[in-house]
Amino acid sequence: MTTSTSDPHAQHTHRTQHTVLGSGPAGTALARELVRRGHSVRLVDRKGDGPDLDGVERFAADVGTVEGARAAVKGAEVVYHCVNVAYHLQVEVMPRIQEAVLGAVEAEGARLVVLDTLYPYGETGGAVMTEDSPWKTTSRKGRMRAELDEKYLAAHREGRARVVLGRSADFVGPGVLNSTLGATVFPAALTGGEVLGFGDIDLPHSYTNIEDVAAALATLGEHPEGDGRVWHLPTSPAVSTRAIHTMIEERIGRPLNVGVLAEPRPVGPFDEQFMAEYAEMFYQHTEPQIMDSSAFEQTFGVAPTPLGATLDATLAWYGEWLAQQR
Repeated sequence: MTTSTSDPHAQHTHRTQHTVLGSGPAGTALARELVRRGHSVRLVDRKGDGPDLDGVERFAADVGTVEGARAAVKGAEVVYHCVNVAYHLQVEVMPRIQEAVLGAVEAEGARLVVLDTLYPYGETGGAVMTEDSPWKTTSRKGRMRAELDEKYLAAHREGRARVVLGRSADFVGPGVLNSTLGATVFPAALTGGEVLGFGDIDLPHSYTNIEDVAAALATLGEHPEGDGRVWHLPTSPAVSTRAIHTMIEERIGRPLNVGVLAEPRPVGPFDEQFMAEYAEMFYQHTEPQIMDSSAFEQTFGVAPTPLGATLDATLAWYGEWLAQQR
């Protein structure tokens, strides 16, 4: 993500404690970004292990419990909720995590930045999604996410906690495996295997660079004037999945062997349990998914990483990742 201002972080003269809950691709990228911006960073997950990250304190806690969430956010000025759980457990577990985390930030007096999804909008018929789009979801996971978001925003309105939500489209980028533009695409592209496309690959579909997600969440963490609302995180203009395949072909110098998954069924890293749960969300691949992030871009003076640069970085990362698998 590029900025158009000279140094939007120059006003920060003391090291504030920023605590990131969840060490998946988004949480890890965010922890690195916060260190780069000069903050003291704690990265929390259930085990507290993983590769050393310069400037990052790893911390073990189960933030789905009151005690774990309180321990995780102790001393934090800003808390980032990037926790996710196995897809089939989300409807049951995510509300419990919200309750514990929201209670902990209320008790600590910390601000809360929540990484969110486009699920609350539901089926749009291909309409462009903005922060003003109606929440019309009918899926179980969409309703769950919408209910969580209502509770977050209510907590802010009622003065119980200072909260802001950042919504992302499907992730793409270094470190992103479990995405429809992830491990079912790039390894096969680099090795000549079958690249998987979902649904109608001629429809426009928004993808958000994982490093843009991190930078935008960090920006929300540094700008309390953005609190109390939903923001769409900077996302490059939507193009079709087929157009992305063409861009990949140009970069690797050979045509892709593309297979299309017309309906949800187990494939690659997406097992039967996952796909059974994903079926209700498959509409995302049978109608255009177009996310507009201009409000964030204009307010904070940033632009998303161009899609070509995102693909360059992702292909380079997957090349190294494949070499490590041998």
